[in-house]
Amino acid sequence: MSDQPGSRTPASSASELAPHERLILALDFPSSSQALAFLDDLQNRCACPPVWVKVGLELFLSEGPRLVDKLRSQDYNIFLDLKLHDIPNTVAAAIRALAPLEVNLLTIHASGGAAMLSAAAEAAESLSRPPCLLAVTVLTSMNAQQLASIGVQGNPQEQVLRLARQAWHAGVTGLIASPHEAAMLRGEFGSGLRLVTPGIRSSGAQGGDDQQRVATPRAALLAGASQLVIGRPVTRAADPAAAYDAFLAEIAMPSETTRSSK
Repeated sequence: MSDQPGSRTPASSASELAPHERLILALDFPSSSQALAFLDDLQNRCACPPVWVKVGLELFLSEGPRLVDKLRSQDYNIFLDLKLHDIPNTVAAAIRALAPLEVNLLTIHASGGAAMLSAAAEAAESLSRPPCLLAVTVLTSMNAQQLASIGVQGNPQEQVLRLARQAWHAGVTGLIASPHEAAMLRGEFGSGLRLVTPGIRSSGAQGGDDQQRVATPRAALLAGASQLVIGRPVTRAADPAAAYDAFLAEIAMPSETTRSSK
């Protein structure tokens, strides 16, 4: 695989990823048996099957470290999406506790504050094989009205930039943000930023889920995303292999002109 835990992989290396390495497949399943069977099917049916997978909160709580170990044994790059958010000491301890899993990417909440972000960065740096930390800015399920309901004034873009700057200054050089903020963040932080964007939908896709700020793969990459997280549009498709291949084809289209390489 292209990225190995053992250094905080800079965004500059992400800009050199092949198209199939830019797609992170979210394993939106409640059990390891379903997730592994799904991956086996894609391995058998796709010319360029997934090399990056995301294990989220539901699957990790259901299956625990055993699944991560199994995925690593099959040579997958692993994005562990736990969105750690607690007092600084607890988050730092959690990052150290996760060290044996040797995941490639790990999420923390940018809204945890500067002290928490700094503690997380220091804990990661202390590991022999540290993950690249990704600070989650504003969830893609949230819009301005929902932010206002929790006391955050301004639009999502303003809040994303505020949290992103805080994370960056704390030493966290990876971010999670929607495609709508990708160009702004790439312009603010340049090639040193590793920007992973969820909320990816195919051209012509209809609404109907909880994602608010979405874009196509081509739009997200042209805006400056390093990698894209795609889950339900593939895992819940009538033909998952065909859906995966279609996304991969669209990711490959702008590969020579994406702003993430600049």
